[in-house]
Amino acid sequence: MNTAVWWIRRDLRLIDNQALAAALSFCGVVYPVFILDPGLLQSSYVGDKRLAFLFAGLRRLDASLKERGSYLTVRRGKPAEALAQILQETGATAIFAEEDYSPYARQRDSQVAETLPLRLTPGLTVYHPQAIEKAEGGPYTVFTPYSRAWKKAGIPDLRDLLPVPDQIETPVGLSRIDLPADPTLPQSVPFSAGEAEARQRLEAFAGRWSGSPDSRPGEPYLIHRYGDQRNRMDLEGTSRLSPYLRFGMISARQVAAVAFEAARTASGRAAASADTFLNEIIWREFYQSILYHFPRVRRYSFREKYDALVWLNNRADFQAWCDGQTGYPVIDAAMRQLVSSGWMHNRARMIVASFLVKDLLIDWRWGERFFMQHLVDGDPAANNGGWQWTAGTGTDAAPYFRVFNPISQSEKFDPEGNYIRRWVPELAKVPTAFIHQPWTMPDSVQKKSGCQLGQDYPHPIVDHQMARQRALDTFGEVK
Repeated sequence: MNTAVWWIRRDLRLIDNQALAAALSFCGVVYPVFILDPGLLQSSYVGDKRLAFLFAGLRRLDASLKERGSYLTVRRGKPAEALAQILQETGATAIFAEEDYSPYARQRDSQVAETLPLRLTPGLTVYHPQAIEKAEGGPYTVFTPYSRAWKKAGIPDLRDLLPVPDQIETPVGLSRIDLPADPTLPQSVPFSAGEAEARQRLEAFAGRWSGSPDSRPGEPYLIHRYGDQRNRMDLEGTSRLSPYLRFGMISARQVAAVAFEAARTASGRAAASADTFLNEIIWREFYQSILYHFPRVRRYSFREKYDALVWLNNRADFQAWCDGQTGYPVIDAAMRQLVSSGWMHNRARMIVASFLVKDLLIDWRWGERFFMQHLVDGDPAANNGGWQWTAGTGTDAAPYFRVFNPISQSEKFDPEGNYIRRWVPELAKVPTAFIHQPWTMPDSVQKKSGCQLGQDYPHPIVDHQMARQRALDTFGEVK
């Protein structure tokens, strides 16, 4: 009987897994394999929290496999060499893996395919980057027409999802190593790894539209309030599924199908909210497409002329930004949330990115790398796309003059200052009237609130209005 290897990379799930399904269809015996790749583990972009989340997810996957008569084999080494050894030991005649689109992944897979029987399947996205292109050919570089074409291609249906296999036959005896004990997932990270947790989060967010048998018809769910709440940093208004999509603990196809069904069966603002959430899934697909078609964006600006920007790159300012000590409460709250929890609200991501690039004139690549070193959901395509969008170097039509005001953004999306008080405890007793601009507090209020500027909390490291004009001038020189 033929045997096959299921090479797991970013698809830590059993439901709707096209690589696993293809392997099972090919033969009756499948070896699930994960390779600890030094090329990735030693990257300057690796993050301990994300690595710990990955390892925890792999342990959960191994447990699920054992329930079905299988197990996970872990090896360490260069993928081509490790896979060649596994083929020799098992006699497997094919390797099935979900295609990845990052430059490193594509180079790695190309090298493996030169000598080994590698077969790539879809699954990282709903549509392959080459499937959504302009009528005249070539990739879309603006989101709105891309999203129209994406939706026109057809929305996946929940009935199209591939079921969890009842049994996976894997002969015993294949040697394997243990996953590293470190790093461990800190308690401050609000995400439990695994496919079951991803499914529970989807059910909590979308209720009966997720296919949950326990949900009550007609009950309002977050997905139908998403449009109103998604930008509020002080509310739990988002799905928080991004870490699970990052490692394929849930498929993009399943999440997109749920979002579409929630929009189709609702009306008014509820339907619009669900459609807004679907658009966020499409944004993820769009950035994957950009990285696939323009791999240079991992190192350079999408808009090449902005590679000529002259950055200040003040290291003291950068360290203040990293440490959440800029003197702008919303910036500091967001950065402390990132470092502590491995996650940051998307609105906050835009605000802190704009502050780093526009207010401090620090190269967006510094911020992109720092995010990847801390985000549990750090994804090469989405992180790069988000940073370049905010920096004004990305795929927008005319974005260089977009400069987020950290004060007005804070007032609008954290109106009572609850988000700030949670993550910047030295401001906990500052009155709401001053929480967004504590430097305007009279001495008497500083004393009463226990927050002396320059002692308990820093003065702003830069004047926003001055910095905004400086950024416009700097970007204007190369526009």
